Amino acid sequence: MRPIAKLFLTAALTVAACTAVPQPETQERDGQGYSGTGVQGEVNLVAATSVPMVAQQKAVATGSAPLFLRSSVAAGMVIRTGQTSIEVDSLERAVAQVRLLAGRIGGFVANTTMQTGQGQLRSASLEVKIPADRFDDGLGGLASLGKLESVNVNAEDVGEEFTDVTARVGNARRLEARLIDLLATRTGKLKDVLDVERELARVREEIDRYEGRLRYLRAHAMLSTLTIYVHEPVPVVGRAGSSVIGEAFKQAWRNFVGLVAAMIRSLGIVIPVAVLVVALWVSAKRLSPLATRSAGR
Repeated sequence: MRPIAKLFLTAALTVAACTAVPQPETQERDGQGYSGTGVQGEVNLVAATSVPMVAQQKAVATGSAPLFLRSSVAAGMVIRTGQTSIEVDSLERAVAQVRLLAGRIGGFVANTTMQTGQGQLRSASLEVKIPADRFDDGLGGLASLGKLESVNVNAEDVGEEFTDVTARVGNARRLEARLIDLLATRTGKLKDVLDVERELARVREEIDRYEGRLRYLRAHAMLSTLTIYVHEPVPVVGRAGSSVIGEAFKQAWRNFVGLVAAMIRSLGIVIPVAVLVVALWVSAKRLSPLATRSAGR
């Protein structure tokens, strides 16, 4: 081959090689099939890398995850509950402050019970759902509501139960797969087919029950429950929600009525005794002249 032809051939191969090199803006990253530039490309990359995390959670729920992954998930399965009692100056303001506190730490008020009737202590009980990692922040915000009277916190570790139920779900799903395969290849008697279908229905019912328990454990481990009881000060005299002076007059009237009633009840003893004394006195007076006459004879 002539030198000029060789020169043209080398130049052509060089140009082709340069055009085949992928550009930095469109090349794949980390084997995720990512392509794009700028902010949109970063969003796609985050979405692509979050897929394995979702797969890990599903694997833990079905029991197919590795042992170390299940252990790490079960280690955080702690259900925390708390009860607290607070004395406040104003019930309505305290209830509003509790709602603001719940919203500030990412929680919400689930249930509310209030007592404001006549003759009752003005009080309210609020059940607050708080993210588990903000539970201590919720306890710390109670001091601003009023006079803290009592705080009780209970932490229940359900990691062992979560691991056990997860393993049961995995075993039940494997049994379900075997039963489905058996049912697909079964060509025997109708009775045998019905037996397999009944067993399959029982296994699926167990799976639903186990998965419901797992959902319950996850939900209560992620959201802690704090029950806040707030009440206004108890009156020194009288009952809650009543006038002190009015209660004093009422008590005086009750004491007077009680005294009159005691006097009337005492008549049941005084009158018979008085009648007996009078009868003895009359008898003694009648017998006295007869005794005197007898002595004179």
